[in-house]
Amino acid sequence: MNVTPKPHLHQDWVDPHAIGIVRALQKREFMTYLVGGCVRDLLLGIHPKDFDIATDARPDEVKRIIHRAYVIGKRFRLVLVRRDEMQFEVATFRREVGAEEQREDLPAGDNVFGTAEEDAKRRDFTINALFYDPIADQLIDFAEGLPDLENRWIRMIGEPKQRLLEDPIRILRALRLKHMIGFSLDCDLRAAMVETASSLPNTVLPRRREEILKWLRLKNPELAFREAHDLGILKYVSPTLDEALAAEPAAEEFYSYLRQIPYGGEEAIAPGDLFGFLVLAFTRAFLQPEPSSGPRAQEVLSSEKVQFWMREELGMFKYEQALTAKALHVEPLLTKRREFQRKGERRQQALLSNEAFPMALRFAETDYLLSCEDLFYWKAAMFNLHQHSPPAPPGARTRRRRPRRGPRGPRRGEGDGNTQSAVAGNE
Repeated sequence: MNVTPKPHLHQDWVDPHAIGIVRALQKREFMTYLVGGCVRDLLLGIHPKDFDIATDARPDEVKRIIHRAYVIGKRFRLVLVRRDEMQFEVATFRREVGAEEQREDLPAGDNVFGTAEEDAKRRDFTINALFYDPIADQLIDFAEGLPDLENRWIRMIGEPKQRLLEDPIRILRALRLKHMIGFSLDCDLRAAMVETASSLPNTVLPRRREEILKWLRLKNPELAFREAHDLGILKYVSPTLDEALAAEPAAEEFYSYLRQIPYGGEEAIAPGDLFGFLVLAFTRAFLQPEPSSGPRAQEVLSSEKVQFWMREELGMFKYEQALTAKALHVEPLLTKRREFQRKGERRQQALLSNEAFPMALRFAETDYLLSCEDLFYWKAAMFNLHQHSPPAPPGARTRRRRPRRGPRGPRRGEGDGNTQSAVAGNE
């Protein structure tokens, strides 16, 4: 164990609530640190997006000490602490269980608790296993992560092939981490990633979906997809895309679209929008290069190949698929501004209020389909619509109102004879 007092990091970037949680547990004499990506980012001069906390206090003990703390999870029990708009995960130190230790009386899943060193050694990469004590201002390194951080290496803790086979999703994480912080892959890790890539289809689709989304949130997603294809990893994640990328120069067109995905931080862009840009890149590069005569929504959805790719390889939800298809259908309509302006107000609002309109407008902008004047017009029209019709708050249910009926006619036996005969005729 290496302890570095007064490490060179931005201590003032640590969230005060995270410091408060660490202090409260340490006051009860529990060993408690910040851990993982937040420590790595602080050392790299990157403002952390969240703060994970590790302690030797058990989940129930954390819940008793910390206000607004909730024990969650079954396979991996941890504590979720809510403060304002932030959430903090507090996990008890874990350890690996050897084959000789497998007994019926052991807790299920990953709930075998251990020491801080055992917890560090079970993590994935050395630079993600650093602990930081914000109270004592000390950095604790059990896995030689600090030298790797200084030398800009991504190295696996333990034997790379074995650790990747334990959880093949680490292959995708390694690629993302490399392109997120600009480090190099350790040679042994890189070779093991290629060798074990065939185990990726054994992982569940939702986890692969999340890693694909994280690739799309990188500042330059092209690099991660390109390297995954070059290493022969992508064919085990998305065979359809990997096969398409073998075609030149269409592949370069695909990568050029990925470079245009607007970067707004890890969580700024919704998953459906990110997948929408990926489908747009695929469509323009391999299916329909001309955006002004783009495919109708039904054509996209009914294509067995595209449907399989979106559903079974990307893990897109049905509403995400439908929204993207509608956006591809609406996009060419934006080139007909004069025709739109001649329509009645109701038909204009029908287009502007279409749920796929914002995505279609982003598609048109990415495709350079509109002039500056037209682009400004559509953005202003969408803004004005939202100003006059503010969206309902999240979770609010809209009530459908019955159409108002006209004046009630006279009842049977009322009014003059002509009215009665008219009513009788309608019946």
